[in-house]
Amino acid sequence: MLKEEFYTKIQEYAKEIEILLEEEQIEQFYYYMQILLKWNEKINLTAITKPEEIIVKHFIDSMTIAKYIKPNAKIIDVGTGAGFPGIPLKIIRKDLEVTLLDSLNKRVTFLNEAIIELQLTKIKAIHMRVEEFGKNKKYRETFNYATSRAVANLSTLIEYLMPLVSLNGYVIAMKGSHVEEEIQKSKNAVSVLGGKVEKIDHFLLPKSDIDRNIIILKKIKNTPNRFPRKPGTPAKEPIN
Repeated sequence: MLKEEFYTKIQEYAKEIEILLEEEQIEQFYYYMQILLKWNEKINLTAITKPEEIIVKHFIDSMTIAKYIKPNAKIIDVGTGAGFPGIPLKIIRKDLEVTLLDSLNKRVTFLNEAIIELQLTKIKAIHMRVEEFGKNKKYRETFNYATSRAVANLSTLIEYLMPLVSLNGYVIAMKGSHVEEEIQKSKNAVSVLGGKVEKIDHFLLPKSDIDRNIIILKKIKNTPNRFPRKPGTPAKEPIN
């Protein structure tokens, strides 16, 4: 895709979700795509490699949660992979302080290069398992928002994310279609971990039939110290 076509497409799609991109931001997204595709030849970062699909399924999808995040917030993106949704959020919201967390060091190396190449500030990438991160006093209950995209079932995801947010903070779970059963199964986990479901928004990604659900959970009480459990346990034995 030529640069001019990329500029037109991303502006068009962003307007569909009521985001107006500045020229500098479009430029950053274009170079982000270039870095992603270059690195993807060396390590597996994404199966999505067509420019238009990268725009819709990675960049625009990531931007859809920006409207839920208050100004100057501190946010963590867990299991960020190639930087989604954290880096697109940072590009369109300079006010945010963003932490990208991933358990694979190769991906963190990519993220660090992307941060430098895109000249982003108030953003860092950390290599650590989320279960260990959530037990670390330096990070536990220090974020206003914790988010994640396509990482785990909702019960497991809440155990990963809820310990990271401060009281009255929010977990933003980015999900695909058919979340009703997941939501029902996670009710006990939500309660045990100190949260409550505040909002569920369902929509289609612009000019597509791709279903998305955003589940917003508010933290109304401190998460018990025993959570998250040891690495691997939340995924193998979700709270029921």
